[in-house]
Amino acid sequence: MVFSGWGDPARRPGLPQHAQDFLRAELGGIAERPNVPVKLEQARVSASALDAGARESLAAIVGAGHVRDDLRARVLHAAGKSYPDLVRQRAGDCDPAPDAVVAPGSHDQVSALLAACAQARIAVVPFGGGTSVVGGVEPLRGSCEAVIAMDLGRMDRLVAVDLRSLVIVAEAGLRGPELEQLLAGHGLTLGHVPQSFEYASLGGYVATRSAGQASTGYGRIDELVCGVRLAAPAGELVLPPLPPSAAGPQLRQLVIGSEGALGVITAVALSVRPRPPDDRWEGWSFGSFEEGAEALCVLSQEHTAPDVARVSDEEETRLSFALAGDGDWKLRTGRAYLRARGHAQGCLAIFAWHGERAEIARRRARAVPLLRRCGGVALGQGPGRAWARQRFAGPYLRDELLDRGVLVETLETATLWSRLPALHDSVAAALRGALVHDGSDALVMCHVSHLYEEGASLYFTFMTREREGAQLEQWREAKYAACDAIVAGGGTITHHHAIGRDHLPWLRDEVGERGVGLLRAAKAELDPEGIMNPEKLVPS
Repeated sequence: MVFSGWGDPARRPGLPQHAQDFLRAELGGIAERPNVPVKLEQARVSASALDAGARESLAAIVGAGHVRDDLRARVLHAAGKSYPDLVRQRAGDCDPAPDAVVAPGSHDQVSALLAACAQARIAVVPFGGGTSVVGGVEPLRGSCEAVIAMDLGRMDRLVAVDLRSLVIVAEAGLRGPELEQLLAGHGLTLGHVPQSFEYASLGGYVATRSAGQASTGYGRIDELVCGVRLAAPAGELVLPPLPPSAAGPQLRQLVIGSEGALGVITAVALSVRPRPPDDRWEGWSFGSFEEGAEALCVLSQEHTAPDVARVSDEEETRLSFALAGDGDWKLRTGRAYLRARGHAQGCLAIFAWHGERAEIARRRARAVPLLRRCGGVALGQGPGRAWARQRFAGPYLRDELLDRGVLVETLETATLWSRLPALHDSVAAALRGALVHDGSDALVMCHVSHLYEEGASLYFTFMTREREGAQLEQWREAKYAACDAIVAGGGTITHHHAIGRDHLPWLRDEVGERGVGLLRAAKAELDPEGIMNPEKLVPS
């Protein structure tokens, strides 16, 4: 992955002229000439603080070739992919960077590395795909003398497959596409497909409590994990794969979402499913965001929700049509049809069903009358298929917008159905209030996804023209305003992006002071020297 952006630069789509014109009009201007990031060899990092003796002790465990402190290795492990990360890295500012990158090949090597780092006061930041958007992999030293990034990419084996139980065991460094490819050989799927799927690792899924785009049908990662192995500085914690148990609080739920602050997840047991032979993607329209959200609530509580279910608000729908342009006659015809149905300012919904064709037909037959009762208008399979083809393109588009001097970022929350419309409005208003400045407007968009009987997730995307030289302050104003509104409106401070560093100031609001104390107690038990991912998840 490129250090100053997302994925493979050769796959970046260009920003069409009609899209540039739209953004120029909406935001009060964009950069006329692209602002190109610095090359990797121009990146700036401080000298490594890892002394020769400590380096030799680490190399003795994993081999000299698996301890790297060259510029490329350090820069590629210096940050995640949030807006602040990219602003700094595009300018060549790659501090803090890890003093070295160490790549263990087994659980035993991880355990030995943690013992050596605890003795030498070296902080350890577990690193999978590096896709964190909340500062979760920022290599902070805390009170330690140095910091390493522990890259788990070598630990990429599918360890066991229990076809009778539909349970598999895999190492934490396995990436999403490789895991699905290995499972396909056994006729299985995990069904966990976040937007970061192409680069994220299994350990990252678990450490951040992620939710894939089909979580409504397949479940969040915390519902799929049935066992886990954690290497911690104080020793290992092994929780074998088992069905639900009444043996006290489920400790594996403490490990899930622990973000490397308690130890290193080295292997995971997961519930999987037979690989579905077919799928059906559809687009629908609703007259308003409230109508669409109500339809999702009904689907969820009537147990008829598709595997993928999401509704964009009016602004996100408008942007989707604007970026698509007017060149497609089908798009023009579709707009005319929606105007005739009273949906000129409507909201786009995407639904998908996975399974046997007959099963899909049965499930869809139950859902369609409910969608129509809620005011939904079917748009056919075209919009759904188009969304599925572009489902991983968002981060690439963000790079294009950064080139044009546009601040673009996302944040998400979840709340009860009864609070959802008001929370949507209050967070959107908070973002607009923080972003509009000096003749520049802002686009604030949202969609509902990840459905539960009691509520759903709200996922916001916002953009505005950057304040040159003050981008990070501009981002911070928007982030703080939105997070304050989320807490005030009864939302979770995050639904699937984790706490990391960016959400830490609001964790107390969600779990309370005693909850923070429990996290501190768990960290003290498993990481008494405080070397694991300092200044993340657990408030100091």
